[in-house]
Amino acid sequence: MPATVHVRELTADDLDAAWELGRFAFGSDSQRPPQASVEVPGLTRYGAFDDAGRLVGKAVDLHHDQWWSGRAVPAADVAGVAVAPEARGRGVARAMLTALLRGAHERGAAISALYPTVAAPYRACGWETAGVLRTVNLATAALPRHRPAARLAVRAGTPADLPAVAALYERVTRHRNGMLTRRGELFDATDRGLPGDGLTLVEDDGDLVGYATWQRGRGYGADSVLTVDEALAVSAEAARELVGVLGSWASVAPTLRLCPLDGDAVSAHLPLESAREHERDLWMHRPVDVVRAVSARGWPAHVRGSVDFHLTDPLAEWNTGTWRLTVADGAAELTRVSGEADLRLEVRGFALLYAGAAHARSVAQAGLLHHAAGVAPDALDLLGVGGPAQLLDYF
Repeated sequence: MPATVHVRELTADDLDAAWELGRFAFGSDSQRPPQASVEVPGLTRYGAFDDAGRLVGKAVDLHHDQWWSGRAVPAADVAGVAVAPEARGRGVARAMLTALLRGAHERGAAISALYPTVAAPYRACGWETAGVLRTVNLATAALPRHRPAARLAVRAGTPADLPAVAALYERVTRHRNGMLTRRGELFDATDRGLPGDGLTLVEDDGDLVGYATWQRGRGYGADSVLTVDEALAVSAEAARELVGVLGSWASVAPTLRLCPLDGDAVSAHLPLESAREHERDLWMHRPVDVVRAVSARGWPAHVRGSVDFHLTDPLAEWNTGTWRLTVADGAAELTRVSGEADLRLEVRGFALLYAGAAHARSVAQAGLLHHAAGVAPDALDLLGVGGPAQLLDYF
């Protein structure tokens, strides 16, 4: 392969070649789905081409928003990265991700997340591991049963209930960090039918207070699995109702499979001590624009402080420089300052702190935060005061 690659946005004429490249990379079925050759709103596809005009790499920028402490932060979440086998190890992925970051910056994105098949190439481009999406198996019979609450109603949902389901999802997730808002063109373009095989609702005097979406699976023997795509509630009573309904499947689906959301109402009623890990999907994070990343998110109202640091970001040069972080009254800002700083942060360290995945001392021990002799790195814990991030959507 020639030493140079040419990266540009893909057009409709490129989509068949992009699908073939992804099919080989991810081992997809050879039967091409109709949507593979259709332009989709809410995302930008990038391709890398060799000097002969052959597509040798592709990557997708998903125009998501993520909740960060009550505020929606524009994101460039990355998916579908694939490189032709003959072109691997020659800088194709780096060239595509550099172009993707620049395009995302130009359209106003602040942050980025992705699920890697291998972490090293993304680390080399500034993303860092920030969490794990866990899928666990539970013995359905081990779920606690209880007497149904008289004032709560449980019923099957219909497509007409989906707006209320979306509103409850937002009630649960908007004050967390990292969760997708599920708003925007990309979600507006998706099918609005019922997700999975079933939707179970819990209502309190007509108001939705809990829901579970699930897939029944096949059979009713010892290996039968009920897959819960999502189970969320806004009260302990609603959570107990949902868990009771899920537990009622024990006679025909001995295994319950779900992704628990840390510290939420439903997880508080699950016997997670007996959970067996079914799957784990590592996810990574990085800033697209550090100024936007700081100003767009919510911050704890009780936290006040400031710290100066120098940031290095080889792929996004607009992030490189000496900055002053100031946090007060539930908001924060980054401003450029002149001179040097005692704290020198690499972009991967910024990602760890911003996502609440590590404290400054740990980031320093990992070699991603450097400080002058006699200067403690703890002041940069200010960047991570919002608490840990978590994802619930795989993309």
